[in-house]
Amino acid sequence: RIGTMGRRPARCYRYCKDKPYIRSRFCRGVPDPKIRIYDVGNKAADVDLFPLCVHLMSDEKEQISAECLEAARIVVNKFMSTQVGKDAFHMRIRAHPFHVLRINKMLSCAGADRLQTGMRHAFGKPIGLIARVRIGQILMSIRTRKDNKKFAIEACRRAGYKIPGRQKICIAKEWGFTNFTWEEYNTFKKQGRLVPRGAHCTWRRAHGSLAAAGNKAVLSYELERKSVLEENARKKAAAEKAAAIQAAKDAAAAYQEMLKTRGGKK
Repeated sequence: RIGTMGRRPARCYRYCKDKPYIRSRFCRGVPDPKIRIYDVGNKAADVDLFPLCVHLMSDEKEQISAECLEAARIVVNKFMSTQVGKDAFHMRIRAHPFHVLRINKMLSCAGADRLQTGMRHAFGKPIGLIARVRIGQILMSIRTRKDNKKFAIEACRRAGYKIPGRQKICIAKEWGFTNFTWEEYNTFKKQGRLVPRGAHCTWRRAHGSLAAAGNKAVLSYELERKSVLEENARKKAAAEKAAAIQAAKDAAAAYQEMLKTRGGKK
C-alpha cells in the first residue's frame, strides 16, 4: 500500500516569504477557501443602531490560513449569538485569503525512493489559500451597542486563540463601520449631511451645482468642516493637558506650603 503525506500544519506556512502567488490563468486548479461567509449577525442593521466598534488587529507580519479565519468566525458568531442575540451585533472578517499554498507531495512507504523523483520538479501543487497580513492590520470587526462592549471584547479574545501569532484588541474611535468619529457623526447628523449606505454612511460635501442638489443643497458657509472639528479637538486636548499640569503644580505648591507651616510650628 502506498501512502501519501497528510496536510502540513499551519506553522509550515506562517511566515511571509517571496512574492504573493495568487490564483490566475497561470495558476489553475486552486481549491476553494474554507471561509465562504465574511459577515454574520444583523448585517442589515442601520448605521445608527450599532455605534460601538471593536477590532481584532494583527501584531505580526504573517500568513493566516482560511481555516483559521473560518474557526475565528464560528467562535465569534457562537459566543455573540448566545450572549447578546443574533440580531444585536454585526461581525465582519476583514482579511481575505488570496495567496495560494503549494506542497510537493512525498510518498511514505517502503521503496519510495524508487517511485519518486526527490527534489527534481519540486514546484508543488496548490493545496489551499491563506491571507498575508501586516502589523496593525484589522482581522475582524464587531459593531454592536455600547452596553455590549464587554461581550465584544471577550469574543475577540476567544477568536485570538484560533489565529497564530499575537493580536491586539482595540476600541475604535469611529462610529460603527463608518470613517467618522462620534463627534463628527453627531455633528454631521444634526446638519443633515449624512447619506445612509447600509452598514456605513457617507457625507454630502458642499460641491456641485445647486440645480442637481435641489432641496438637499448644503452651502459651504452653513457647514462646520472636518478640519475645523479636528482643530477644535486638538485645542480641547491641549487645554485639558494644560489644566492637568496646572493642577499638579498647585497641588505641589500647596504641599510645600504645608511642610513650611509644620516646620515653623516646630
